[in-house]
Amino acid sequence: MTRLGFVLTALLAVAGVMGPAPVAAQDDVAGVTGAGEGIFSTGATFNGVTLRRLELGHGLFIARDGSAMGQFHAVLRGTSLLGQARDVIVEGKVTGGSVAGNGGVTFSGTATVNMGDGTPPVPGVPFAATVSTNSLALILNATALPTATVSAGSITIE
Repeated sequence: MTRLGFVLTALLAVAGVMGPAPVAAQDDVAGVTGAGEGIFSTGATFNGVTLRRLELGHGLFIARDGSAMGQFHAVLRGTSLLGQARDVIVEGKVTGGSVAGNGGVTFSGTATVNMGDGTPPVPGVPFAATVSTNSLALILNATALPTATVSAGSITIE
């Protein structure tokens, strides 16, 4: 199964677990789902990995009070300083969010980051993502990555 197929399957599983929405979530400001691939602009790096593209999957609800619940998954694909292919895996739990006036959404929480280099995954990494229907900007800890343009799949904000 391809990674995109895995992400789509995982997203459907999250949607199945999360729905129907609990009573507290019925006053949601937004429901956000997405599965796809994106392309980084030239020069994108994270912890010594030159990033080329990403695969994403997320499903979440944002309440009027700014609380949120859901999951975020991204695979940042690139190359190490030695030129080896590297996949950085980000698995996040969404706990907060907001809807922008332009229709975009920002959500945040904590993630486990696996650098894909054999070192143990790092839990508790703060993250924030700003998404629109065609882009995703990600901040991991204090590192802001350039906005990735969605090239396959989709992001839905309702």
